[in-house]
Amino acid sequence: MSKKKTDKAPIVESLLVELLTEELPPKALFQLSKAFVNHIHTELLERGLIDKSLIDDGTKSPTTFATPRRIAVLIPGVREYSPDTLREVQGPPVGAPGQAVNGFAKKNSVAVDALEKRKTPKGEVFVARVKSGGIALDSALAGMVEASLKALPIPRAMRWGSGGVQFVRPVHGLVMMHGSKLITGTVLGVASSNRTVGHRFLSSKPLALRHANDYERALGEQGKVEVDFEKRRQKVVAAILKIAGKGTEPVVDDELLGEITGLVEWPTVYTGTFSEDFLQVPPECLILSMQQHQKYVPLRDRNTGKLLACFLFVSNLEIKNPSEIIRGNERVLRARLADAKFFFDQDRKERLEARVPRLTNVVYHNKLGSQLERTERIQLLAGHVARELKADASLAERAAWLAKADLLTGMVGEFPELQGVMGRYYALGDGEPKEVADAIEQHYRPRFAGDSLPQGPVACSVALADKLDILAGLFGIGEQPTGEKDPFGLRRAGLGLIRIVVEHQLPLSLHNLVNAAFAGYGGKIGGAHSDLQIFVLERFSGYLKDLGYSTLQVEAVLGRGFDQLSHVPRQLEAVKAFQALPEAESLAAANKRVVNILKQAATKGELFRNADRNTLKEPAEITLLDALNIASSKANVLFERGDYSGYLKTFAVLKTPVDAFFDSVMVMVEEEALRKNRLALLTDLREAMNRVADISKLAA
Repeated sequence: MSKKKTDKAPIVESLLVELLTEELPPKALFQLSKAFVNHIHTELLERGLIDKSLIDDGTKSPTTFATPRRIAVLIPGVREYSPDTLREVQGPPVGAPGQAVNGFAKKNSVAVDALEKRKTPKGEVFVARVKSGGIALDSALAGMVEASLKALPIPRAMRWGSGGVQFVRPVHGLVMMHGSKLITGTVLGVASSNRTVGHRFLSSKPLALRHANDYERALGEQGKVEVDFEKRRQKVVAAILKIAGKGTEPVVDDELLGEITGLVEWPTVYTGTFSEDFLQVPPECLILSMQQHQKYVPLRDRNTGKLLACFLFVSNLEIKNPSEIIRGNERVLRARLADAKFFFDQDRKERLEARVPRLTNVVYHNKLGSQLERTERIQLLAGHVARELKADASLAERAAWLAKADLLTGMVGEFPELQGVMGRYYALGDGEPKEVADAIEQHYRPRFAGDSLPQGPVACSVALADKLDILAGLFGIGEQPTGEKDPFGLRRAGLGLIRIVVEHQLPLSLHNLVNAAFAGYGGKIGGAHSDLQIFVLERFSGYLKDLGYSTLQVEAVLGRGFDQLSHVPRQLEAVKAFQALPEAESLAAANKRVVNILKQAATKGELFRNADRNTLKEPAEITLLDALNIASSKANVLFERGDYSGYLKTFAVLKTPVDAFFDSVMVMVEEEALRKNRLALLTDLREAMNRVADISKLAA
């Protein structure tokens, strides 16, 4: 709608929008609020209701608010209406019938003699300059808010009442204020007002807001609500650290802190305790029980790292005598820990190896058999990898045989996140060697980006076997990742394989690993060896770029062909050092020229090697051959030592003879013997210089 005609400048004030709801999902709360704010702010900017110059200094950015019962935004510098706009509308061509020109002018409310002529690629046309009235905030805001809410990334919306309104949670209130003015409107079936509510228990009546800027202060002072998510999070952290003290360390990560912050509006931290008898249970079980089920913060001794029989919890209530709250939380946790202890005690009554045969009843994949069949394949493959690494194959095979047995334990059934972890505890309890127990836990690593790697050749052998089996199996039945979809985590498995081999510098052939993985299926699946190798290559390329190598550097090394992943980073470092040489650019360009000449020769079937010095005629080509032979003899020794950087630098001396060769020698001459030898010289040059990387890829 157009704004009302007035000679006064538009009022510029802060805009407050708050949506009051039932308890929002704590894990998604912060992201929902940020998406809501960004959408509204963008809408206001696009409609001219915020002057962009007002936010350029960084002091006029919107403030995001989010609590379990509300999402809100405070945006400064919002106009009551946007300014008029002038736009150009292209019309009929000059020379069109008068009726068409008159109709165009009338449609755009301009006089015919006010039309302008404009040259375009399609010829000269009439153009109307049309003035449009601005948008009024009070008439447009409700629609913008509703559109912003509908655009939020909500996986599942709820319906409530008898209407068709949907949102992530039922909505009970709406505040829309521009400065001290109430903006009337309806969003998701709720009419706006200037009233909000404070804490569910610590505040007794609705709060009437006099001005949009009063929102955060009023809720904090009168409503007992810290409405700013980040400030509330900082209060939680400060209170936890204060209560924990110097000698105690809270076991809490950013994800748990975010979830706790999304559960409370007025955080207060209390301390609870539990029986030390529960400390007999592995600490991972206790920590998971406290963190995942109850959102508690476990505590451990800062010096010894041992878990303590106490915990912190963040309450939404601040009261003088919290003993009942503390006892209630201790009682709930005691039941959780008792369950964990029961599972642990029951699981230890049966050895891990006794569970393995029952894996035949656990389906791994309907086309790839049971978990027992998978275990048998991993066992064979782990032994193969261990022998390649000259490690103890019997330990690797034993660890692989037991690696999936803990899937049948009560503890892993209750806490799937502990698979592998519990296998290690039970293996140690059964008297298995430490290398076997450690490999059982570590064979899932790395589980996510930045996760630690398995340590030691036995653990690495089992971890690689596990990843290779899933990659070969799913590629063999055509379940490769497509687009963003990767339901079986094959990209993660591929990257895990790469990280283990490269970061541990394992001397393993990718080609042999892939062949061994497919061999484990005994021909029961399709042969997708090359597809899998290409897939790993793509993951490897991205991994190397993430390490800081340029696209050209990566293409230069991977384009040369490779088999041992562990060599590639050293090759890349050599290329990087080579590029820093003053001769590098010229030699890369010369290599590119060599590649092009040999490509043309290949189409004619003229590819030759080992140039004959006696057949060459020109001083420049003889000089180049001699310089190449001298440089190659020095470089080959360095290559065998693995000194790839030294190898490439050795060929820097060829810049002058290479330049001289191309300045004075014609390669494709009529004389057959001479042409063959010149092509052979270029082939020898290319193969020598490009043994570490395809230097021609570095040419601009």
